[in-house]
Amino acid sequence: MRAYIIVDIRIHDHSRYEEYKLLTPASLKPFDGKFIVRGGKPETLEGDWQPERIVVLEFPSVEKAKAWWASDAYAPAKAIRQAASITRMIVTEGIQ
Repeated sequence: MRAYIIVDIRIHDHSRYEEYKLLTPASLKPFDGKFIVRGGKPETLEGDWQPERIVVLEFPSVEKAKAWWASDAYAPAKAIRQAASITRMIVTEGIQ
C-alpha cells in the first residue's frame, strides 16, 4: 500500500535550506520515493493552520518511507533541514 510523508516546515535559515533542497532528491531514488508537493503556496481553507512550506512525498510502502527517513543516504540532508528549520513530519498509509 502506498505511503505518504507529509511535512510542514518553518524555515529560519533559507540559505542552508537551499542546500537541503539540492541534496534530498537523490536520497529518495533508492527508496522509490517521489515528490507530490514541494513548496507550492499553501492557502488555509479552514482552521488556524498557517503553514509556511508543505512537502508531500510518496513511497511504495510505509516501510520504504521510514527506511528513507532513517537512511544514511538521507542523513546529511536531514541534518541540514533540522538545523535550518522547524519541521513537523508524519507518515501515513494511502488508500487501496
